[in-house]
Formats: sequence, C-alpha cells, structure tokens
Amino acid sequence: MKQKPLIETNPYLRDPEKFRKALIKSVASSTAIETGTSVASIVHMLEESHNTKSAAHSPDSAHIKPQK
Repeated sequence: MKQKPLIETNPYLRDPEKFRKALIKSVASSTAIETGTSVASIVHMLEESHNTKSAAHSPDSAHIKPQK
C-alpha cells in the first residue's frame, strides 16, 4: 500500500495557520541559536513582516541585531 505524503497526514501541515506558526517557531529557534537574539524577538519580527507587505522590501528587515 502506498503511503500518503506527510503534508496530507500531519495535522500541523494540513492546517495553514498551524503550519505557519510551527514554521515561524522553527525558524526563530534556529536563528536565535545562530545570532544570540531571543526567540521571542525573532518571532515578533517574522509575524510583523508577514502583516506588513512592505517589510520584506525594507533594507532593515534582513538584519537581526544580537542582544547583549
């Protein structure tokens, strides 16, 4: 029997909102480890850029400054 693709069986991938939240959490966690920035601030930045169409084109949107 052929297995269904993960996107069809995993509830987090089937529900777009759950998928987006999980993706943001994953990206934020990885980025926090690499940059020393808090996960919460990265999540905030990612959610804000999703809500603002022009944020993706802003010169500052690609820069994450590590917290001291």
